[in-house]
Amino acid sequence: MGSWIYCILLFVFGCSVGECKLIFVTMLYRHGDRSPVKAYPTDPYQESAWPQGFGQLSQEGMEQHFELGQFLRKRYTGFLSKDYTRFEIAVRSTDYDRTLMSAASNLAGLYPPNGSQVFHPGLNWQPIPIHTVPKDEEMLLSFPIANCQRYQLLMNETERTEIFLNITKTYKDFMEMVQNKTGLTSVSIERVWSVYDTLFCEMKHGLTPPAWVTPDVMKTLKLLKNFGFQTLFGVYKREEKCRLQGGVLLDQIIKNLSAAATSTSNQQLKMIMYSAHDTTIVALQEALNVYNGLQPPYASCHIFELHQDNNGSFSVAMLYRNDSSVAEPYYLTLPGCAQQCPLQDFIRLTHSVIPTDWHKECQINSSANDKDVVIGLVVCGLVLLLLLVVLFVVLCRQGEPAIGYSHVINQSDDHS
Repeated sequence: MGSWIYCILLFVFGCSVGECKLIFVTMLYRHGDRSPVKAYPTDPYQESAWPQGFGQLSQEGMEQHFELGQFLRKRYTGFLSKDYTRFEIAVRSTDYDRTLMSAASNLAGLYPPNGSQVFHPGLNWQPIPIHTVPKDEEMLLSFPIANCQRYQLLMNETERTEIFLNITKTYKDFMEMVQNKTGLTSVSIERVWSVYDTLFCEMKHGLTPPAWVTPDVMKTLKLLKNFGFQTLFGVYKREEKCRLQGGVLLDQIIKNLSAAATSTSNQQLKMIMYSAHDTTIVALQEALNVYNGLQPPYASCHIFELHQDNNGSFSVAMLYRNDSSVAEPYYLTLPGCAQQCPLQDFIRLTHSVIPTDWHKECQINSSANDKDVVIGLVVCGLVLLLLLVVLFVVLCRQGEPAIGYSHVINQSDDHS
């Protein structure tokens, strides 16, 4: 009963009830505005149309993250030191130019140099380390994670669900039109996002779209793109998909929060930043069951705050900043909990989407493999038996005596 009362009080009054103290922050954000990652065959704007080529952070994207960094500085003044202190913050990015540059732009807004940290007169910037791993080794921030047979099977099954087949049937003619206009060999729910993305980037940067790209076409492309995002981690067997995808990142975030909650009072690390992609945010929010069904915009940021009250109890607040024109980010509520969710309840309510052995869970069900093996052996056995029967019949027929005239060779002892 006590824990229920605590949850209700937290929900109604927030941290003011227990005079909660902010202990730790971890966040995930999407990179800023960029050039398209590719062009379709008939696109009048190929890679040469973009100053730095495909998939690169634009100056607008740099500004978006600089502004986000300033927002974080304002929100966490008094929590973070005014000056950059390497023990207080850790930053990790995927190994893409746009995410690395977004993190650098963000940190420029968060930590403008002061006093002795100014190493060059007139330069209001200082270098801050950003860590990454090679793309083929990334298992934390890039989704969907490849080389997971079970996940691929779930995606194949998703494509046979009623809702997926209905969407495919409803927009069959539209996708054929897009295929013909773009010159692509095929356009599917899984691939339609790239067409929308390319057109969206071009129009956002003032490039005139082809005549066939009307407002209605963009609206339909956006609808199909958002549905495609949902199918990656939801729509069908959401929990199992999340165990194989976003649950991997959520597991690490919970470990971050738990480590901060169990640390001694001289805990130095105060913030962990992850710089990644829209699909990273979608994978995480689907695992939390708080995804709104829309593509996360540039520089959107999902924040976890760990608070502690005077009784020593810890709670987690989640915030989502997906609109820089709004002064404060939106609070997200984990289903089954309050806005300020007790840490232990947060862990319990997300347990079902946390993998226990990711590599083992990614394997195809062994019982299905065994069944296939048995069927294969039975078929091979029947074929072998049939061949033996045919061979036996042929040998028997060759051994039968000939009917009618037969020439007999004189078998004498003369071998000359």
